Amino acid sequence: MVLLPVTITIALLTISDSRTLADDPSGDALQERLQDAGHKLAQRNCSPDNRYTIRAQISQWIADPTVQAVITTGGTGLTARDGTPEAIAPLLDKTIEGFGELFRVLSFETIGTSSLQSRCLAGLANGTFVFVLPGSLDAVTTAWDRLIAAQLDATTQPCNLVELLPRLQESKDRPSGQ
Repeated sequence: MVLLPVTITIALLTISDSRTLADDPSGDALQERLQDAGHKLAQRNCSPDNRYTIRAQISQWIADPTVQAVITTGGTGLTARDGTPEAIAPLLDKTIEGFGELFRVLSFETIGTSSLQSRCLAGLANGTFVFVLPGSLDAVTTAWDRLIAAQLDATTQPCNLVELLPRLQESKDRPSGQ
């Protein structure tokens, strides 16, 4: 059986009080990478570090059946203004625990113990994959190049997230395969 690439639609949100779309190297890198991988950009926005503004934008995207993944950058640190995990976690139906763990292991290779300050996370919300990344260029390239790209590639074996897409909205009331 030959596995073929699958194009998915991804929305990007940069969370920052100082960046704009015109000055967003991390968002630019993600957009370029996802398009180079054959995926489609649904929308790209910036949001201030405000949990309700963040939550409203993410809620809009996870309610849109054409958006299959959302990636955010920024607001995952420990300062008072960093509230992206708190904004997004309540929206998640399931978390992908290994994502944050693996990201911090990979980050340790370049930034050492500073990697423990990252509160990145991933999960599922209404059948949409959500990835919450730190805002640095190094962080987003590490996350995309070493974790996300392979999992959003239907040819990655032995398994990948894309192959789960058709099953993410299955009814909880009926057994699988019916």
